[in-house]
Amino acid sequence: MLQNWRRELLIVLPIGVIGALAGFWIDHPAVTLLSLFTLYFCWQLLQIHLLNAWQRSPKSAHPPFAVGIWGSIIELAEAKRERARKRKRKLGRILAGFHESTNALPDATVILDEKGRMEWWNDVARQVLGLDGKRDRNRSIVEIIPDSIFNAYLLEGDYVRPLQIPAPLDDSISLEVRIVPYGKGKCLLQARDITRLHQLETVRRDFVANVSHEMRTPLTVIHGYLEAIAESGDESRLGEWQHVVSQMRQQTDRMQRIVADLLMLSRLETQEQAVGHEQVNVAELLQSVREEACNLSGGKHRIHLKTEADLRLYGIESELESAFSNLAFNAVRYTPPGGSVAMHWYANGSKACFSIKDDGIGIEPEHIPRLTERFYRVDVGRSRQSGGTGLGLAIVKHVLTRHGSVLEIESEPGRGSLFSCTFPEYRVCRVKPEQRHLAVH
Repeated sequence: MLQNWRRELLIVLPIGVIGALAGFWIDHPAVTLLSLFTLYFCWQLLQIHLLNAWQRSPKSAHPPFAVGIWGSIIELAEAKRERARKRKRKLGRILAGFHESTNALPDATVILDEKGRMEWWNDVARQVLGLDGKRDRNRSIVEIIPDSIFNAYLLEGDYVRPLQIPAPLDDSISLEVRIVPYGKGKCLLQARDITRLHQLETVRRDFVANVSHEMRTPLTVIHGYLEAIAESGDESRLGEWQHVVSQMRQQTDRMQRIVADLLMLSRLETQEQAVGHEQVNVAELLQSVREEACNLSGGKHRIHLKTEADLRLYGIESELESAFSNLAFNAVRYTPPGGSVAMHWYANGSKACFSIKDDGIGIEPEHIPRLTERFYRVDVGRSRQSGGTGLGLAIVKHVLTRHGSVLEIESEPGRGSLFSCTFPEYRVCRVKPEQRHLAVH
């Protein structure tokens, strides 16, 4: 760099000396110097013009003359150009590797820009979604998947849980769609064919429903006969079989409850969302739930209820009653005598919330994620003694899912638990907003 500046000075100084001598010779040194330096300035402008043209079109334009400082400028420009070429080649290799790896994936993969338009997709996406390179590039993904549920899922922006939708080309194919945000507003969409899993799940659900349905009739008959025997009043004929008959009645009664819960679960699983638009008076429903919980408790617990009487839900009353009852009965069963259970129905902004808090035995943190699984029990012996079927929280989960909500659980061993759920705005209604009040029991 310094050497090039010295060369530039070796050009400028002779121009100045020659101009001065020529000026004194003709007795106009200033005019001569100004003329020579004007030519020098024009030369620099020409070099700048050549540099600009060369930077814009390096293959067709000629670089500036490598004279003086311009030699250093051209050298630096060439070095940067070479580094850019190396980076481009490296990025090209990375991009090619990315395309190769995503093409090897068994799932359809689509890259979406910040406006939901498709920038790139792999071969599986071309087959599953019917994409064409020339026709569909930069088209919105909702034009390719014209599903209202998918569109709402995309607009909501909550991609924690995957979405199951039918394939746009074939309704018999079920897709599990996941969206992963990355970069500045971009998203990676993955669609997996879960038709086989869906079919297996349908077979399993139908099997459980059919077996439960077939078991209900013989269980009812057996339980009825046992009940008739136990209540016949002829203790002399029963004798030592009195205890056996009583145990058999208890077990058939428990099996009937399990069958009833299995049938309800099978029915709940048939639809993702509750189709009913009945206006449910939740405050009145919870009052009934509280009375049943008090009967279960037998006066051994303090059961409180606080509700906003005008706050209601659009949904299916029988399902909501089942969910709230299961939560209330669990709170009573797992709270020692003398403890308290508090139920609260209230508004949270434009949403509605239900919570139930107890000061019972609590739950270890490792058990909480699995509580809504079928037949999962933290304490098997205690659960059976309390009369539970192991299906209550699974029913709660499905009912809440069908009503656009999820179950949230907070618990600490020895200090009780808090079960809560929030219902979306579109499920909430008020009968008399101007007369909002609390009902406390």
